[in-house]
Amino acid sequence: MAHASANPYADLPRMDDLLTAAAALIERHGRTPVVERLRAEMDRSRAGIAEGRPADDAATILGRAADALDTAPRPGPRRVVNAAGVVVHTNLGRAPLSPTAVAAMVDVAGYCDLEYDLDTGRRGSRGAHVDGLLAELTGAADAMVVNNCAAALVLVLAALASGREVVVSRGHLVEIGGSFRLPDVMASSGARLLEVGTTNRTRAEDYREGDDVAALLTVHPSNFTQDGFVTQPRLAEVADVARDRGIPLVHDAGSGLLAPVDHPAMADEPSMRAAIDDGADLVLASGDKLLGGPQAGLIVGRADLVQRCRRHPLARALRLDKLRLAALVATLDAHRRGAGGTVDALLAVDHAELGARVDALRDRVGGTVVEGTTMVGGGSAPGVGVTSPVLRVALDHPLRIAEAMRHADPPVIVRVADGAVVVDLRTVTPADDALVTDALRAALQGAPVPGPDAGHRE
Repeated sequence: MAHASANPYADLPRMDDLLTAAAALIERHGRTPVVERLRAEMDRSRAGIAEGRPADDAATILGRAADALDTAPRPGPRRVVNAAGVVVHTNLGRAPLSPTAVAAMVDVAGYCDLEYDLDTGRRGSRGAHVDGLLAELTGAADAMVVNNCAAALVLVLAALASGREVVVSRGHLVEIGGSFRLPDVMASSGARLLEVGTTNRTRAEDYREGDDVAALLTVHPSNFTQDGFVTQPRLAEVADVARDRGIPLVHDAGSGLLAPVDHPAMADEPSMRAAIDDGADLVLASGDKLLGGPQAGLIVGRADLVQRCRRHPLARALRLDKLRLAALVATLDAHRRGAGGTVDALLAVDHAELGARVDALRDRVGGTVVEGTTMVGGGSAPGVGVTSPVLRVALDHPLRIAEAMRHADPPVIVRVADGAVVVDLRTVTPADDALVTDALRAALQGAPVPGPDAGHRE
């Protein structure tokens, strides 16, 4: 029979012995996290001894360490399955990248010709990979790319209007996600905001105000709509004023639609090419919305103005890295070849095929198939979506089910509406349908599902 030591601290296992026994843990989590966890568990055991409890043995300390490490949150960002019914979901990373774009990122992950001219063997420009392609697709004379659309606006205003006035309609003083407001973004560029018109009514002649004006700025209100007693001049009318005043018109198109497309959800969404045709001197947009590419700020328009932005010191601070540049080029090239982007593909998923997949999900987990709406999202086409068959599972506690699905591996994101969990498969690849099924089935275990039988479809 073992006897307790006169010094209970001496009964604690040695760290070297714990590390030897923790080989499998180290293989799963790495040496440093395991050492830190074991030290924490040893401190916990010492605290227990100080309170009069016996020393923990090696098996107990290793078991607690394994539980803590195996259940700890993973470093993010993590892959999730988007079944929430929003295509360009800002909180879920906006537009998914195409396999071609992902492959392009992998291809340049090592050494690449980012700023190296293979013909001359001398230093090249990273802009040479993308600027001409973007200009071609939008009908602009020149183009450049930066980190995101807000960065594009800051750069353009810093290069063209620092210390001077920029005229903006009060109806265009938008707030984008994360509480970033246009006046604050403009102030960071050094430009002075000159508000004209009113919240609901602005006319072209209002853009003639101001004595020290460097540019006119129009902003597509891509994340809200105004109805009723509302007036905003056409972009071409504001362009006429800009030409009369001899100053550039900058148009923030926001969502990144390259050119008009024949799709009902995009019928009212302005494109970059249309803005150039309407007389805008510079047009700005995001790369990770309707374009279906990585996060990027697209700047297209007059060559002299783009060159002024390119030469500004901020341009280097806001430039793209090689991974996003490769993904953006691959995405733009797909549009040039007529293949479109991932957002186009998701909005065009065949209704009948989608219905068959939702029926199969219903047959496995219960619930009711109903007609829903998949929203475009991401500050694009506000309030616009496409009709989709979705699975509706009515429950007493739908929020609990949604939470349980968020803790699946990988997490599955659904939405909760009117006392039900709603699962939209339009944004789920068919290969991931089984993951949605397993996550929903596991979450529903022990939760009665009221409503029609599994064979019913509304």
